[in-house]
Amino acid sequence: MKTPLTTALVLGFAISSFADIQDPPANDHGPTRKLGRGLSNLVFGIAELPATIAKVNEREGNAAAAGYGVVRGLGRSGARIGSGLFEFLTFPFPTHHHTYYPLLRSDIPYIHAGYQEFPPELGNESKYPYVRMY
Repeated sequence: MKTPLTTALVLGFAISSFADIQDPPANDHGPTRKLGRGLSNLVFGIAELPATIAKVNEREGNAAAAGYGVVRGLGRSGARIGSGLFEFLTFPFPTHHHTYYPLLRSDIPYIHAGYQEFPPELGNESKYPYVRMY
């Protein structure tokens, strides 16, 4: 009774030790994710314009949002649409540093200047669970 249980435990640990090697974290960014990211950035990249205007309005006021917010929003929309077109056309190939990671720099180290992986969501729908029951 003791030997089959011990054998099963050792075999289970041996099989589970390969889990991280078989599915590394970089596997999340593959060609299908690059295609989806490129398509969403191409179609919904213009959503950066109102999102940036609202962000500048919140931080710096109405006058800055009317001038600087519009110009910055157009620039961010153009960058997102351009990178979306590039990622859509080159989705089968690992182009960015020989990986499928996003072309635009991340917003994690650059709080006010980086980009999220996907375009911002507009409207009242939220990704946070306290708004609506699913």
